[in-house]
Amino acid sequence: MLLRKLLRTAWLYKGQFISMIVTVCIGVGIFLGFQMEWKSIEADTAQFFEETNYADFRLYDEAGFSDKDLDAIEKIDGVDAASRYLSLTAGVKGTDKSVALNVPETGTVSVPFVLEGADFATDREGIWLSDRFAAANNIAIGDEMTLTVQGKSLTAKVVGLCKGSEDLVCVSDSSQMMPDFESYGYAFISDASLRKALGRDYYPQLNIRSTLSEDALEEEIDDALDRTIQLHAKDDHLAYSMVQGETDEGKTMGTILPVIFLAIGLLTMVTTMHRIAAAEKIQMGTLQALGFRNRKIVRHYACYGLFVSLCGTLPGIALGYGVGRLFIDPDSTLGAYFDLPAWPLVMPSFCVPVVIGIILFMTLISHLSVRQMLKANAAETLRPYEPRAMKQGLVERLPGFDRLGFSTRWNLRDLLRHKIRVFVTLFGIVGCMLLLVGGLGMKDSTIHLIDTIDDNIYHFTTRLTLADDTARADALALADEVDGDWQASSAANFDGESVAVDVYQAGTDNIRFIDEDDNRVDLADNGVYLCLRLADGIAPGDEIEFSPYGSDDTYTVRVAGILRSLTDKSIIMTDTYAEKIDLPYQITTIYTRAEDIPDASFITASQRKSAIIDSFDEMMDLMNLMVYALIVGAIVLSVVVLYNLGTMSYIERRRDLSTLKVLGFRDGRIARLLIQQNLWLTLLGIVIGYPVAINVLRTLIEALVAEYEMRLVISPASYIASFVITCGVSLAVSWLVARKNRHLDMVEALKNID
Repeated sequence: MLLRKLLRTAWLYKGQFISMIVTVCIGVGIFLGFQMEWKSIEADTAQFFEETNYADFRLYDEAGFSDKDLDAIEKIDGVDAASRYLSLTAGVKGTDKSVALNVPETGTVSVPFVLEGADFATDREGIWLSDRFAAANNIAIGDEMTLTVQGKSLTAKVVGLCKGSEDLVCVSDSSQMMPDFESYGYAFISDASLRKALGRDYYPQLNIRSTLSEDALEEEIDDALDRTIQLHAKDDHLAYSMVQGETDEGKTMGTILPVIFLAIGLLTMVTTMHRIAAAEKIQMGTLQALGFRNRKIVRHYACYGLFVSLCGTLPGIALGYGVGRLFIDPDSTLGAYFDLPAWPLVMPSFCVPVVIGIILFMTLISHLSVRQMLKANAAETLRPYEPRAMKQGLVERLPGFDRLGFSTRWNLRDLLRHKIRVFVTLFGIVGCMLLLVGGLGMKDSTIHLIDTIDDNIYHFTTRLTLADDTARADALALADEVDGDWQASSAANFDGESVAVDVYQAGTDNIRFIDEDDNRVDLADNGVYLCLRLADGIAPGDEIEFSPYGSDDTYTVRVAGILRSLTDKSIIMTDTYAEKIDLPYQITTIYTRAEDIPDASFITASQRKSAIIDSFDEMMDLMNLMVYALIVGAIVLSVVVLYNLGTMSYIERRRDLSTLKVLGFRDGRIARLLIQQNLWLTLLGIVIGYPVAINVLRTLIEALVAEYEMRLVISPASYIASFVITCGVSLAVSWLVARKNRHLDMVEALKNID
């Protein structure tokens, strides 16, 4: 009997039950999806790193490492494996394409993950090519490729297609936001192929697998090699640092959006179940009068919460996997960024108890709501639920309150009488604004970043990458020939972290520099410039120290200014100042607007600005998908919450509305009365929501994209769109609820048991 009653009651309040189920489903789905996003990145990349023996540490020495050096490193206690390694940019002959060429000498550390073709071997000639680069350029196994390596040609067959953990994020440099496999990829060759091409072995890098700490290993290496070597832990390597950054970003996002959805869902559940319990008060009294014990009645109504939670969480779990798959997929945003061989979804272990806790919490809410109603005897319970009597409040005692219109006074009193409903409604609208302003603001901020790079910094047409051993005279001659600016980049230790030291000659206006306010800055020759991320507590005129890797020298320099760097953490100076402090540098890049580029053997890559901007546009396409998803989520959230609360509010105000009808109020005026109240709450929620959304978005930008020094920018169109969408949804839902007044049964609503 009680089961049939449960189904009949669910059908009677089907609108409320459906809205609660949808809210729970969305909350659980968003929560699980966002948690699976960062956990899958963490687990999938960890698996890939293990399969390819990704190095824990990297040693760098421009002079190169010998077999004797390798033996000395391998004998250190705590070193599990080591391999001499070469990684450099090689051009694809006859094209403007290039690849990161990797040579793991021993084949024990940082090896390729072969997908198709011959297994990698150090004595086998051939090229193991990135499968995505091969697909983008119509290259197949068996095709012959010619690479330009340090001015020499290497011709070999493609013997395999692979993935490489060293190039998990395959970008030519930090200025490229997204991989572009059509123009830049990666490849592996064996030690045998390297010796054949260069006529010698040259390994300026040594990769190590070890569980030792960085300080302990560095001390052991200094003793083993009897010289100071540049040592980098995997945290400084692009692939690992990007994985850690994306994981941390996912955790940050997972503590904001899912919490909002879950909080709104649970609050809606609390208020709705309380109102259903209030509306069912007479039914509870009838069951008491028929002899049902309170304990059984409580269990029966607790099943309502269990029913809603199960109906919401089960499809919510499926939705969570769907949301997770939007992120963790080869065709997703992350799939375009990370080059992984497999993308299985992984759920964090804490998600299971959280979901179980949600089910138990909702069941408990139903249990407590009913227990409150059953405290009295059957005679008392059979009386209809009446809200507590309201005394004249402070607002009603304000001067001029009596001169307000009837609708205004009626709505104010109703809002003061139902504070919980007001709070939940405001919370839902603020959540809606957070999603809308956050999504649109992130898009605006990204567009501003791209426009800043395109209009204010990059004024070149083509960027030329030079071989590591290019003579300075040759580089300067090429820069003069193409009327270009040039850059020399190296790494250094500054205040305990690895930073880029960039030396520029920028007299032809192909590359520009901007300050924090996006104003152009002409580099002076009287000091260095710090990017914003390095300038914490440092002002122009202060002195700083940095130590280039591979050198025992420490340079004390004056800070001439602070710049906004949109790529590396960098210390920037002119070539004149570099020579003044006797800083050695190697020219690595030339920026030019020339259309005809000389065919110089030391040019390893040529990248047009349009290709860089295109990679930004690809990121914007992915950003648009996220924005559309947030807009849809905000609309669904606001519709479900507002409709559910509006309907329950209508049910509990039926007697008041019937009284108004008896007094002669027409349906149209009563509808305007209801719409006016919802509009007030919507406008108040928007007023609160704007600053909340702006501050949350600012926090997210600072936490998630600090490496680009992105600024918070929200266009007027985004503010207007957020306002229009929120108000439009609120008015539409209010109109749907107000229409119910036409079918109000006044006799049923006004009858009472005294």
